[in-house]
Amino acid sequence: MRFPFFALLAALFLCTGCAGYHLGATVPKRMEGIKTIAIPTFRNDTMVPRLEVLCASSVVEQFQQDGTMAVRSTSDADAILEGTITRIRRRGARSVRSDVEEQQEFLLTVTVHYTITRRTTGEKIDEGNIVGNTSFFVSGNDVNQDERQAIPLALNEAAVRLVSKVTTGW
Repeated sequence: MRFPFFALLAALFLCTGCAGYHLGATVPKRMEGIKTIAIPTFRNDTMVPRLEVLCASSVVEQFQQDGTMAVRSTSDADAILEGTITRIRRRGARSVRSDVEEQQEFLLTVTVHYTITRRTTGEKIDEGNIVGNTSFFVSGNDVNQDERQAIPLALNEAAVRLVSKVTTGW
């Protein structure tokens, strides 16, 4: 008589041990109901030309890799993610041993402001700034050329952080 009671009790504990857990993506409360997102070309408020498409493409690629939301056209999406590249900053990180005025390594920071709106109502769902960082070494005398090669890496890191913020909330 005791065996069926304990077996039933054990089965009850095993079944309720995973209560509250579920498989699949969990999106933040503000993003509930949003399965598709549109990502138009970003704006560029910096003096560095032709970053708009590069930044938007990085964000689209990250959403495709994440798989939580499908990227659609503006007319078919549940939400629209608009972004503006607001700042690119380069600062010295390591100087040359023989000359402290000459930099050997730089840190590059890209700031992107984003806004997510619900397409059907125009309601603003989320807004904020995302920062992407990278470092680069000076390979010759042209620091600007080395910086241009590092910008896609910083934009890619900003895209990774943006998609993480949108899909997981942090």
